[in-house]
Amino acid sequence: MATTPYKTPYEYRKPMDRSSIKFTTMLSFVIFAVFIVSIIWGLGTFFIDRYYASMRTQEAMRLASSIETQFKQNPRSFNDYATQVAVSGGVYIRVDSPNGSLIFDGTNTLRDSGNFASDISMISEQLRKSPDIAVTRIQKSTTQEGNSRLIYATYIESVYSINTLYIIAPLYPDQVTISIVKNMLVYISIIVLIIAALLAYYLSHRLAGPIENITKSAGELSKGNYDVKFDGAGFTETKELAKTLNKASYEMEKTEFYQREIIANVSHDLRTPLTMIRSYAEKIIDISGDNPEKRNSDLHIIISETERLNRLVSEMMTISNLQSNNVELHKEYFDVVAAAEEVYDSFEVLNDEGYELHFHPCKSAYVYGDKTRIMQVMSNFISNAVKYSGDNKYVDVQLKRLSSKKVVFHCVDHGVGIPKEDQQHVWDRYYRTSANHERDIEGTGLGLSIVKGILNLHNANFGVVSEEGKGSDFWFELEIAKKPTDKELRNKSKSDPEYDNDVVVFDN
Repeated sequence: MATTPYKTPYEYRKPMDRSSIKFTTMLSFVIFAVFIVSIIWGLGTFFIDRYYASMRTQEAMRLASSIETQFKQNPRSFNDYATQVAVSGGVYIRVDSPNGSLIFDGTNTLRDSGNFASDISMISEQLRKSPDIAVTRIQKSTTQEGNSRLIYATYIESVYSINTLYIIAPLYPDQVTISIVKNMLVYISIIVLIIAALLAYYLSHRLAGPIENITKSAGELSKGNYDVKFDGAGFTETKELAKTLNKASYEMEKTEFYQREIIANVSHDLRTPLTMIRSYAEKIIDISGDNPEKRNSDLHIIISETERLNRLVSEMMTISNLQSNNVELHKEYFDVVAAAEEVYDSFEVLNDEGYELHFHPCKSAYVYGDKTRIMQVMSNFISNAVKYSGDNKYVDVQLKRLSSKKVVFHCVDHGVGIPKEDQQHVWDRYYRTSANHERDIEGTGLGLSIVKGILNLHNANFGVVSEEGKGSDFWFELEIAKKPTDKELRNKSKSDPEYDNDVVVFDN
């Protein structure tokens, strides 16, 4: 019976999911476009009269200036000029002499102007009382059929007299103008909405595209496909997200690889001693049981293999505790130089096997920490140096004081070194370098990860300096502490009955 392939939630998602970024972005752009068009229509309807009145006022001022100039410079052609201005500008123009007689009357040039006698009389009285040479008045309509108008009056000088110029301009747009403006707004609105819809469609796909690609890739990653690549092209945020996910994918793949390797290594390391124990146990039963000397030799091998198993299990338990932050530190003041010498002495026997181990101590330096754990770190560094020293078989252990504040432990070999691209991973759990070495290396790849955990608990700086083919220098540094006197230790013990080398438990 055929089974239906598993589909991710993304594959089941509807093309127009209303909660998707694509749909939300499109809808937002369309709503924004409708909002803008509504504002344009609202402002157009509300401000068209005011804008028209403002522009007509400015135009009246400009016409007054040009008429005054024409009246002064070309009085003979003034009538023709004023008539032309009145017709083209849609305004009423009138010029009175000082005695009130008409010099120019443009009433017949303004359609539906009506009788402006009352307007002229009113603005004339206002100009006469005003200290200014020009006055302006907005005359509101007194009837529903009437319309507001601008009344402007000013003095203009001629050769022989000072005359009065009157200009009356309607402050309402005619129906043709209103119709044109509304038609234009309709076309503008349609164009804006079409452009907004196209932009919304394009930008929504542009925004959602990288996220959809990342989601598809994440679905592949969830199936265990670590070769998938996340592409966040287009935006800085999606690029950073894709970069982070690619790194996570790489780390997951690396962790799985290391886990497979550790299982293989542990299986091999467990199988070998178990096989040895079984073989020698059978040998004791079948062959050497009645021979005390051979029986004791075989039992010694069984005990040795059992201890090897115990060390392997202990190492795995240690890294488990470090990962869960559940480690006890028995802190005390101790001489780190003496501790290093003690560790070095345990490896000195290798000199008989052709290795060349050197120890260069500095003067005594007391630190505050877990002596056993720090010695475990030193032992791990020296052990690794021996394993990877290659044909050179040279290991140099150094301690250096940095003024009176720091003491640094160095373990230097001149072996195969560590490739540059692997140096940042040597502290990872399950990691084992692929560099060649002479001696067969036993272990799980947890040693340096344990070292990292211990040094982090001591807030110690550490690192490795290595060059492929030239060797490595593993180091860590601790703060130098002032050694307390016996009296201070006794006083502390009395004040804190539970004090016992300052046991510190790191727990979640």
